[in-house]
Amino acid sequence: MINLERQPLLMVVSAPSGAGKTTLCDRLITEFDSITYSVSCTTRSPREGEIDGKSYYFLSDQDFEQRVQGGEFLEHAVVHGNQYGTLKASIHEALAAGRDVLMDIDVQGAEQIRRFVREGADNDWIRDIYVDIFIAPPSMHDLQLRLWGRGKDEQDVIQRRLERAQEELQCWKDYQYVIVNDRLDDSYHALRCILCAERDRVRRFSSLDAPDR
Repeated sequence: MINLERQPLLMVVSAPSGAGKTTLCDRLITEFDSITYSVSCTTRSPREGEIDGKSYYFLSDQDFEQRVQGGEFLEHAVVHGNQYGTLKASIHEALAAGRDVLMDIDVQGAEQIRRFVREGADNDWIRDIYVDIFIAPPSMHDLQLRLWGRGKDEQDVIQRRLERAQEELQCWKDYQYVIVNDRLDDSYHALRCILCAERDRVRRFSSLDAPDR
């Protein structure tokens, strides 16, 4: 009999603001109860309905910087004037519990994790469990309409997000997968298929016993 023990997966998903990343990730979390969100830290103020420790860990600039200096972050970046980061401890805790971890982070953070994956023997724990996906809008015009349609931001904020989106879209080739989010159901099917296929890669399994003869 073959005895297989699957390692949990660390899935990084990035996209420009308004591309539909959060909607797709939330849907994945809802369907698969074995996946947990990585809760990021941020220095920005909580928005309406956000809960500390669930939506984000809301930190002061000083506390955030102390954690940076202490090497506590797997990745951290400045996004729209605020700092964001993922604590190594929170990732280790979820993986140790056997749960797949979904990280909803920007292209800066994803590149930092790629560098971490490539560096040194001490990072072997992440090398065989890592996968990243870029969610792209069908066009910049479509993205602009989505940002306006949300009705959450002022014109100058939307303009900054569009300018940043132009830069982020140049990074899609750095990812293992790209999904163009034109039709939500089709895009979710693609994301779901990536998850299921990546879970079954041979390198995800840490033990394999020879079958009985």
